[in-house]
Formats: sequence, structure tokens, C-alpha cells
Amino acid sequence: MHPRRSAQEVLLCDLCETVPLQSHCELCNINLCGNCAVKHLSDSSKRHNVVPFLQRKSTPNYPKCPDHADKHCEIYCEKCGVPVCSTCALFGKHKGHDVSDILEKFSAKTESLQKDLEELETRIYPRYKEMASNVETEKAELETKYEKLTTDADEQGEILHREITAIVNRQKSAIAEMKTKHLDALNKNTEEITQKMAELKQIMSDLKSILKSNDVSLTSTYKSRNSELRTLPPTVRVTLPSFSPQKINKDQLNEMFGSLSPLSINTEHGDTMKSAEAVSSPPVKPLLDEPRVTATINTGYNSLYSVSCLSEDQVWTRGKNKTMNLLNLQSELLTSIQTKSGNAPTDIAVTRDGDLVYTDYDNTVNLIKNKQIQTVITLQGWRPRSVCCTADNDLLVTMDSDDRKQSKVVRYSGSTEKQSIQFDDQGRPLYSSGLFYKYLSENRNLDICVADYRAVVVVNQSGKLRFRYTGHPSNTKQSFKPYGITTDSQSHILTADWYNNRIHILDQDGQFLRYIHCDLESPLGLCVDIRDNLFVAECLTAKVKKIQYL
Repeated sequence: MHPRRSAQEVLLCDLCETVPLQSHCELCNINLCGNCAVKHLSDSSKRHNVVPFLQRKSTPNYPKCPDHADKHCEIYCEKCGVPVCSTCALFGKHKGHDVSDILEKFSAKTESLQKDLEELETRIYPRYKEMASNVETEKAELETKYEKLTTDADEQGEILHREITAIVNRQKSAIAEMKTKHLDALNKNTEEITQKMAELKQIMSDLKSILKSNDVSLTSTYKSRNSELRTLPPTVRVTLPSFSPQKINKDQLNEMFGSLSPLSINTEHGDTMKSAEAVSSPPVKPLLDEPRVTATINTGYNSLYSVSCLSEDQVWTRGKNKTMNLLNLQSELLTSIQTKSGNAPTDIAVTRDGDLVYTDYDNTVNLIKNKQIQTVITLQGWRPRSVCCTADNDLLVTMDSDDRKQSKVVRYSGSTEKQSIQFDDQGRPLYSSGLFYKYLSENRNLDICVADYRAVVVVNQSGKLRFRYTGHPSNTKQSFKPYGITTDSQSHILTADWYNNRIHILDQDGQFLRYIHCDLESPLGLCVDIRDNLFVAECLTAKVKKIQYL
């Protein structure tokens, strides 16, 4: 081991490498012994600043120039992006290049490194730690969950065993009953034959007595019964029952027993965390005591279901027919687009690029770019309901199975499925099933918020359930059925209470904050523009109201 690198040795002078260091030159960033410090100061070409080693400042450690051994790289070449010495900058291969003060670059880079370290320590590493903890939790629950599957299989086997035993016992009982009837018939036949045999024996005995007596009277009065007795008693013929076993079809037996869904192991693309700057807190905007309507748009629909902001003064709308209309605040029609299928769209959303997305009853999700419709997602066995665009420009889609027994939220990047959210940690469905619209929105903290008919269901970015909001606790007598849902820059969650003609405002943890009334009638679809103005689609009046509430 080098003596100057060993932790067991004293620190030595950088020049002579034999005597322990005493001083430090802050200009050259080298450590010196007493003698070398004197020699070093004798160099009058530079203004050396030699101080006791323990009083040295934290100065940058300039790299030595690879082309000039006696020079340090104290200049930064902007063109090449590397530190260079003054000789290289003035006369060497970096001559004529733009240069800057390396200390400024060093300071900016140091600040950037500090920010990286802070983000790694406070945000990124904790997320990795959380993910590792979630995996460990899942591993810990593995035995219990698979044991339940085994128990379910055993229970189903016992049910089938009981059914088969019952069938066998019924067959045995039927066989025993047939055997009894068969034996009864044979016994009855035996009795009849035995009775006739006894009668025959008596006749034969009487005939022998007459013949032996030579009695004229008895002989002359005898009447023969042989013709009668030549007719034998009836014979009982019983066909023995037979058992015809049904050939066991293993496929049908497996189908009767039940099926085990395949193990699905999908490695989802890791979520990309936003930078610290991207998630920095926005300016605080307090809620207004009295929200106010600032504009009203007449859409011309018979019924209005969805609204999505293109800008502060332009909104896309969709109603009961096949057209989607772009309107301004003066109710002027700017653009009208028909669905490719001719069906009424089930929901609409605007992407980060300003393009329109709509879901269709023909099981597709479609993107409209420059008025051209492109089908980006086609579903099999599932029907898309509502759609929203995320901060990463992904699409979140709520959907129901064709048999209406299952519901889930799926995240897409383009046409690629990235994430499916359907069950909680106990394997229970997160969302209700049936023909209910499930409007959804991504919150600023990346939670996924779904208005699920009787509750607002909120999961985090990984799909873990955070909370369910079922209405203000004080209003137990009023039914709460949320429809439209949106979120704002303050991470508020706003949901349309259609039956009670109002909007509920929640904080990001599901705590009720207040209502918005504003004489709303049948509020349904919701959206918020970049300035946190709320747009409310009134279903029955077919009007969009723009509301300032912050």
C-alpha cells in the first residue's frame, strides 16, 4: 500500500513525499512540509497563499493538466465541456474556444449534485424502500393466500365427494329395493307351485286307495283331473337389472370441479418519478367563501354528459348523439367532430398535446389529431367507460367486463397497457360492477380518483387503496351518488353530487372541505382549466357553467 494512502501512516508532503505535511497552498491546492513551503513561496510567478494545514479552506481540487505536468486545469472549455489549463486555452488544442471560470461551473455543478443527493435521500430512495417493503409484505402474505386456494380446492373436492357418495348410495338403495321385489316375486311363485304339489300328492294317494280297495262304487264315481293338472302353474320370469356406467369425461369433470386461473406475472414498466422541481408546491390558493359563476355556455345538446377543457375559454363537450363539439365561452361552435363508428361517445378527454380522446361503445379508445380519428386501443371482453389524461400523458380508462360483473382501471402508454388496477390487498374488488359511469381523474399527487356511483375511490400511483369517500358524515339522510370528478393544482378532489345539485370539495386525503352550489342543476361532467376555474356540465339543462371557487 502506498505510504501516503495508508490510514496507518501520517499524511506526507505532496512535493517531497517524505516529511509530514504542515501547510497548505490554497492557490495550488497542495499540501506542504515546512521546507517545501519555503521553496514553494519562492516561486514569484504566482501569488501563492500558504496557510497552516488545519486552517485551510475548502477549495476545489483542480485536476492536473495531462499535457502540461506543471499546470492545473483552472479554466473550463465551453466547447469541449472539460477543465483545461491556461496554456491549453491560450496556445494548445483549446485555443480559440469559449472558456469560462471553472469555479462558477464548479459551484453550479456542486449545487446540482447537492440537489441530486437531496432528491435521492428524501424522495427516490424512500420510494424504492417502499416498493421493497410492499414486495416483502406480498411475500409474507403469499403462504396465507395460497393456503386459501388449497383450502378452496379441498372444500370443492369434499363437495364433489359428498355428491358422488350420495349418488352411489341412491344407486345402492335402488338395487336393494329391486332385489327385495325380485325375491318377493320368486317366493310367491314358490308358494303357488308348492300348493299345487301338495294337491297332486293328495290326488295320487286317493287313486292308490281306490285301486287297492276294488270298490265298485268308488271306482265308478271317480272323475279324472289330469287334463286340468296338465296346465302347469305360471312361471315368474324376472329380468335382472343391469348397471350401465357412464364413461367419465375428464374435461367435463374438471369443468364441474372448477377452474384455476393461470398465474399471471407481469413486469410493469417502473413509474417515472417527477423531479423535485416538477412536484414543488404550487402557490397556495384559498377557497372562496362564495364561489361564483363567471360564464355560462349553451351547448345545444338535449342532454349533456361530459366537458373537457382545451383552454381557459374553449371546452370540448359530448352529449347523447355522435358529435363532439368544441365551444367558446360565448356558446359559439368552433369545431364539430363525429365518432368513427356513428355511436355516441361514452366519454372525452383532452391530452397534454391538446388532442381529443374519446371512448366508444364499440370497445375502442380513439385519438383525434388534426381532425383525423385514430383507434389506439381495442378491447376484448371489456367495455371502456371513462377516460382521462395523466401528467405523463398516459391514458387512464375505467372499464367493465362484458358480463358486467367486473370493473377496473387500466393505464395505457399509447396502445400499450402499463398497469391494471382491480383488487385491493385482500383480493377484493376496488370498484363496483354494473352499468355505472365511473368518471376518473389523476390528482396532482398522482393519486387516481374514481367516482364509483356511491363512493369516491382513491388509490395511489401503485394502485393501493388510500380511502373511500361516501359523502359528508352529517348528511346520512341524503343519498350520495358521485358522477363527474376532477382535481386542481391544490390537489383538491371535486366531485359532482348529481342528486343533490352540488359539488363536494375534498382535500387530497379525502377530508370534506365545503360544497359548491351556484344554483347548479343536475351537475354531471367536471373539468378544471390551468387557472383552476371549474367547468360543470349540467346534464338536463345542457349548459356548461364556468365557476371561480379559489
